[in-house]
Amino acid sequence: MPVQIGAKAHNFTNPTGLLSDCHRRVEMFLGTLEAVAQVIDRPATDETRRALEAALRYFAQAAPKHTADEEVSLFPRLRQIHDPEIEAAFSKLDRLEEEHRRATPLHAEVDRLGAQFLSNGSLSNPEVDSFRKAVASLASMYKQHIRVEDSLVFPLADRMLSDAEKLAIAEEMAGRRKVRVVTEISTGRK
Repeated sequence: MPVQIGAKAHNFTNPTGLLSDCHRRVEMFLGTLEAVAQVIDRPATDETRRALEAALRYFAQAAPKHTADEEVSLFPRLRQIHDPEIEAAFSKLDRLEEEHRRATPLHAEVDRLGAQFLSNGSLSNPEVDSFRKAVASLASMYKQHIRVEDSLVFPLADRMLSDAEKLAIAEEMAGRRKVRVVTEISTGRK
C-alpha cells in the first residue's frame, strides 16, 4: 500500500502533483534515516530494524523511478519548450540532474552500511561515522533539491506543458510502476 501524506494525494492525472507527493515520501524516509543515524551506534532494536528496512527499501525501489520520472519524462520535455522562463530554469535542471548523480554513491553507502547493521546488529565506530555523514549529506542535498523542484520546476511544468505532454509523462510514470493510467489529464486550464 502506498504511503499517503496529508489529506490530499495526487494521482497520474496530475503528474507534477504526484512528483511532489513523492517528495513528501522522500522527506519522510530521509527523516527515518536521520532518526536511525542517531541510534545506529547502539545495538539494533526491532523498531530500528523495521524503520531502517522500510527506508532502505523505499530508496532502492521507489526513488530510482522518481528520478527517471524527472530525468527521462519531465526535464527533456521542458527543454524542448522555447520560452524565456523555462530557458532561465535550465541551469537549475542541470544542477538537479547533477544532484541525482551525486546522491547515487551516498545511497549506496547508506544501503551497504544499513544492510550490514541489519545483518550484524551493529557497526564499527568508523562505519557509524560514515553512515551518519552519508545520511546528513543526503538530507542536506535533498532539502534544497526538493525546494527547487516543488517551488520552481513543477509549477513551471504544470503551466507550460500541454495536456498531451502531461498525459505522455503520466503514462511513462505509470509504466515504470506497472500500473494503468487514466487517459484524461486535469490541468485546470480551459
